[in-house]
Amino acid sequence: MVLSRLDIHRRNRGERTLVTLAGDIGPATTPLLRAALERCLLDGVTVIDIDLSTVGSCDARGLDVFLSASRRAGRVHASLLLHHPCAQISRLLADTGSAPLLLAAPASPVPPALSGDLTATGTRVPEDPARPSDQPVLKDGIRLRRLTRWQAEDMREDIADLAAESVAGTPGKAYHRRGDFLGRLAAGAHHRGFALLVAETTVLVGCAFGFPVGPGNSGCRGFGGTLQESIQRLTSCARFVVLTQVVAHQHAQHHDIARRLQRRLLSDLHSSLGVVLLHPADRAGQTVFSSWGWQNMGVVVGLPGPVTPCVLILRTEPLSTAGR
Repeated sequence: MVLSRLDIHRRNRGERTLVTLAGDIGPATTPLLRAALERCLLDGVTVIDIDLSTVGSCDARGLDVFLSASRRAGRVHASLLLHHPCAQISRLLADTGSAPLLLAAPASPVPPALSGDLTATGTRVPEDPARPSDQPVLKDGIRLRRLTRWQAEDMREDIADLAAESVAGTPGKAYHRRGDFLGRLAAGAHHRGFALLVAETTVLVGCAFGFPVGPGNSGCRGFGGTLQESIQRLTSCARFVVLTQVVAHQHAQHHDIARRLQRRLLSDLHSSLGVVLLHPADRAGQTVFSSWGWQNMGVVVGLPGPVTPCVLILRTEPLSTAGR
């Protein structure tokens, strides 16, 4: 039996990239294709042009890879376009109704700056050597965006992907487990006033979420008011925001990303005090939050749960609209 082969050649031009494929797209080669397209999105590409001139066939799994990558691209304001499919792929796109979603319009050919690469032979070059493969591209401005509940639900898997990667500010190994992260996200979303912010360029680079707590606020659900009373005794502040999670991608700017997310979340929830509860043995987490300017108040006795948590607080001045 002859194993199918797929060679991949990538050429970047600014925020646009051309991915030239040669071979067959089937069960043995879809993992390679999926990894290459995910790498494009992680690198901050806004338009992914895929040249299929030398692809002999594509099965349903390969089509699913293209559709999945296209959906993820759309979520970060990018796009994926297929060019020059063979007759078999054209029929597959037509039969499944995928052509309008994936196929480039005849009036939108591969840009001339990229077309010279169409005859390149197929050794796999997944990244441009000039661009670090382990970091997203951060532009001058990192956009902070608050998600609605339905937007958060739609992007939950992408947010979980970010949290599951090697990130800064996620204390403890358990925070890297997708299931644990999604459980905290779901639990936090049940609190009144829950808010989730993301930091993004063309890819997600950070997120933070939490909920407000105050006298008579159901945000205290599960604490029976004990947390609110304890924090008020410690800080003389009756209203505050519990930050359930802060995630910032490993990058030279990850400290700035995390700080901006935290302060924006407090501002959006009209509070100048943030509170984080960590396991007392989580020294790494305490160190990270301390590096962001949080003050360690030690353990707080009397809260529900099997472990007495360590409390960290962050005081901020309300952000002006111009500072957002």
